[in-house]
Amino acid sequence: MENRKEFTFPSADGRTAIHAVEWHPEREPVGILQIAHGVAEYALRYEPFARFLNAHGFLVVANDHLGHGESVAEGAPRLYFGEKGSWQHVVDDMYTLRCRTGEAYPELPYFIMGHSMGSFLTRTYLIRYPGTVKGAILMGTGQNPDAMLIGGKALAGVLAKKVGRENASDVVEKLAFGAYNKAFAPNRTGYDWLSVSEENVDAYIADPLCGGMASTGLFLELLDGMAFLKKPANLRHMNMATPVLFISGDRDPVGGMGKGVRAACESFRRAGVRDAELKLYPGLRHEILNEDCRAQVYDDLWDWLERHNG
Repeated sequence: MENRKEFTFPSADGRTAIHAVEWHPEREPVGILQIAHGVAEYALRYEPFARFLNAHGFLVVANDHLGHGESVAEGAPRLYFGEKGSWQHVVDDMYTLRCRTGEAYPELPYFIMGHSMGSFLTRTYLIRYPGTVKGAILMGTGQNPDAMLIGGKALAGVLAKKVGRENASDVVEKLAFGAYNKAFAPNRTGYDWLSVSEENVDAYIADPLCGGMASTGLFLELLDGMAFLKKPANLRHMNMATPVLFISGDRDPVGGMGKGVRAACESFRRAGVRDAELKLYPGLRHEILNEDCRAQVYDDLWDWLERHNG
């Protein structure tokens, strides 16, 4: 597609070619947004939002995380990051893309946005690479209780030994995503929790690069990442001058129907982040960029970017 560039770069894992996308505006860009997608999806799903930002003069970049989209090494399993510690490989890949893009446009303000799993990766990024972005948007994020993280990790660890880290487990899948869907019973599909929009849910189900059962290893890495983000000592490594927007639906089960989003935002404020803004949309679920009212969400995101782009 015109003004869309696709390319690859070497992953921090030393074996995978990471697939990435750049969406270019028609005119000289006025800023850059890097997007980190969620679990069981991929970068090109964000093209409609990228095109919206292009129309406002922003360059948009994104990459498929390890084991997702087209970032899967030959013979490697899908929805698997790698061995223990591979969460950091994914964050390092995000930093590689940031450096690559920033070198091409060194004068432009650079923002980052993470959705769902990508929001937890972005929160890790803000700790590991403080001061490398002008602002961050955390979409569809949350904050789980310690007991849930510890219990989930123990169970996933047992099942990983049984089936292998690179393989999925029905038990883990049902505990992780089945619980999300229960809030919307009676269920039309297994993914009702994603969106109020049935059209969006059906498109997700029909997309061969979306959905599927994540590996037990990926769940273990995600749970480790979530636990890392709950420690106040880690949060204090962030650049406190970097503004952050927490934005979600108040019926998003990943965010505990708003409670976990508020808790995450409050943890940033307690750590010393000077500009931590919270916005919850009544009635919206997990994929607020794909709801029928997405035009309003797009406008609100642009308003925040424009306010912080000076």
